[in-house]
Amino acid sequence: MVKIAASILACDLARLADEVKRVEEHIDMVHFDVMDGHFVPNISFGLPVLKALRKETSLPISVHLMITNPEDYVDRFVEEGADMVAVHYETTPHLHRIVHRIKDLGAKAFVALNPHTPVFLLSEIITDVDGVLVMSVNPGFSGQRFIARSLEKIRSLKKMIRDLGLETEIMVDGGVNEENASILIKNGATILVMGYGIFKNENYVELVRSIKQERGESAG
Repeated sequence: MVKIAASILACDLARLADEVKRVEEHIDMVHFDVMDGHFVPNISFGLPVLKALRKETSLPISVHLMITNPEDYVDRFVEEGADMVAVHYETTPHLHRIVHRIKDLGAKAFVALNPHTPVFLLSEIITDVDGVLVMSVNPGFSGQRFIARSLEKIRSLKKMIRDLGLETEIMVDGGVNEENASILIKNGATILVMGYGIFKNENYVELVRSIKQERGESAG
């Protein structure tokens, strides 16, 4: 069954703890975007916010590091409560090292791909990671429109995973909504990151329920 990760970037940040508690019964994990103003043109949350959030929920927290020099920070993010850490392929020349560092710390290691980054570049790391985060918008801002070509990327990634006999998760982040959730799942997505669809939607409970009834299919 597909998992739903609620992105707090779209919640009422003045009421962060209350917002998470309001939805946590219906979601599978909390998604925590870290932006540094260098790798992406925005600045968001940091370690103190993660530490505070960790005390307010027992749900897994997936941390998406949209930062340069992520190797300098993964230890601290795991220490402050990250259960999953996604590092961008584009940000480090030592991806193998940082992936195994995350796993040694006891968290799940994901590699994130920008929209322009091809799947084949993961061929030497795919067997080491727990999941791949496919960015279906250009990272940096919430509420962007889904990039349609992301479906082809998800299909290619699913085929790579299937051909190698792996059970690697495919997380999709960016423009995910009730209109495209079904096709994303059918093409191989196992975790959907949703912000506006959860925190800005009065009918989010029904939306989550309908999404979880979907079943994925193997990519051709």
